[in-house]
Amino acid sequence: MEKVKEIIKKVCTREVIFYAIFGVLTTLVNVGTFSLLNLVFHVEENLSNNIGIVVAVLFAYATNRKIVFHSEAATRKEKWIEFGKFILGRAFTMVVESAGFFLLFNICHIQKMISKCVITVLVIILNFFVSKFFAFRKKK
Repeated sequence: MEKVKEIIKKVCTREVIFYAIFGVLTTLVNVGTFSLLNLVFHVEENLSNNIGIVVAVLFAYATNRKIVFHSEAATRKEKWIEFGKFILGRAFTMVVESAGFFLLFNICHIQKMISKCVITVLVIILNFFVSKFFAFRKKK
């Protein structure tokens, strides 16, 4: 039991907890945008998905930069480089998300909201590592 507590203590850091909270909020922004566009405005599923991703990425940058990873970028140049890295990382996971949604929804014929939610969980995990070790990496 002590080993389990020790593992939980190592994994459940302030950073991870805040990332989880803002990951859930980012997911709600993503899925909410997707749902609004697709179900209310009848925008095609894949286009709705991609727009949802873009809106969520902008929300995630704003929250992750200061609240989760406490960016150390001070100059305008450092901030633009950091933003570029964040966008590059998210572009990679957007491709993963778009391809994954297409695969699950169009190829495997899994219901669209289930497909959206399953692939979003994978993307949240990938985004944590991309943000922590690439975009917002601490200076040595």
